[in-house]
Amino acid sequence: MKVAKDGMALKNVLVVDDEPAMRHMLQLVLERAGFQYGEAANGAAALDLLQGQSWDAVLCDIRMPEMDGLDFLRQALARGLAVPVIMMSAFGTIDTAVECLKLGAFDYISKPFKPDEVVVTLRKAEERLRLQKENALLRQELAGKAGEQEMLYGSPVMAEVMGLVHRVAPTPSSVLVCGETGTGKELVARALHRQSPRAHRPFVAVNCGAISPGLVESEFFGHARGAFTGAEQAHAGLFGAAHGGTLFLDEIGELPMEMQPKLLRVLQEGELRPVGSVQSRRIDVRVVAATARNLRAEIDGGRFRRDLFYRLAVVEINMPPLRERGEDISLLAEHFLHRIALRENRAAPALESDILALLQNYPWPGNVRELANFMEKAMIFCRGGQLKAEDLPWELRRRERAVQDDYSLKAALYRLEKEYILKALRHCDGNRTQAAQLLEISLRNLQYKLKEYGL
Repeated sequence: MKVAKDGMALKNVLVVDDEPAMRHMLQLVLERAGFQYGEAANGAAALDLLQGQSWDAVLCDIRMPEMDGLDFLRQALARGLAVPVIMMSAFGTIDTAVECLKLGAFDYISKPFKPDEVVVTLRKAEERLRLQKENALLRQELAGKAGEQEMLYGSPVMAEVMGLVHRVAPTPSSVLVCGETGTGKELVARALHRQSPRAHRPFVAVNCGAISPGLVESEFFGHARGAFTGAEQAHAGLFGAAHGGTLFLDEIGELPMEMQPKLLRVLQEGELRPVGSVQSRRIDVRVVAATARNLRAEIDGGRFRRDLFYRLAVVEINMPPLRERGEDISLLAEHFLHRIALRENRAAPALESDILALLQNYPWPGNVRELANFMEKAMIFCRGGQLKAEDLPWELRRRERAVQDDYSLKAALYRLEKEYILKALRHCDGNRTQAAQLLEISLRNLQYKLKEYGL
């Protein structure tokens, strides 16, 4: 049982009472106040209705045949009921009211009551849900800020990146963050949000490749109640959840082609129309997108819209891979060791020069995320005050041994040439003609080498 996804409004109210006259009176009161009504004659019937339908609140009498209200409340809560339950009784006492509240009821109303009492109590429940939702969002955002890694760096290339972040953050412009997996693209997005005027509003992150293709539009823009089978409640969508704040679209290159013009329209017009709705509404969201793909190559291949690219990439931030941030490797490694040691209530081991050499010589295909993973593995096997080579993952030690045992000048030149080709291609965003010019070789020669190296 869940509350309505679109916010705080209580719409569907289930009335549980064995008196037909009372159910009829409450139906009139509720429908006049704009609620949708459902009924059950006892607790057992109400439990069956809770399994088959979605409700936002329950009004329940205490004295009923078969299963009374208190038994219903106990069983409903045990089954995971997560909506306000308001208990009613003509035979109530203070002790009865206290027992109901102890069991988990939201409130208690004594019969006979005025119709306005029921409506006012439901409105109080709406307000509590609204505050709970705002508090949950605030706790989530604060937890994210407290738990996120700081962007640690000492390299000039990362100083340049963070300088760009500081300049761009106060603006409303869309930003595209590009870089390999594990380079810290989401950390940059969070830094942009944290340093912006939107910092007190939600930061909503979504991986575009993780949403089912058939649900992308609904997840992004929301849907009206009854828009499709299973849409029993209205849904605000990701844009609605991020209203006033920042929406981080990770792996934007995974967005289906049919969805791209719809996203473009929302970004251009600043308004959206939920699925199944006939009305559009204004939306105020700053979009930060990220990708590990070369979107320019995706455009050339017909897999990404050029106009959407330029709308997203008002400012483009390129995250350097860890292998190009040599000055940062030891800094990050020590940071991860200290963080893990703090978590495990132990002293962080020292990093000796030979360990640092191993870390510097490794290519880090998984970037900062791989470094964090390796440091956690090393901490499992480290038993003293110093981190030793045998504590490191085999991948690091195997590569070092292979390099030490290989005196082939041809193999060394092979590795160096491959590294320079990759570096030139990254610098040119995959443009082979420009990369060939940087490398001072012909385009045909570059294409041959790409095939030779399996790139």
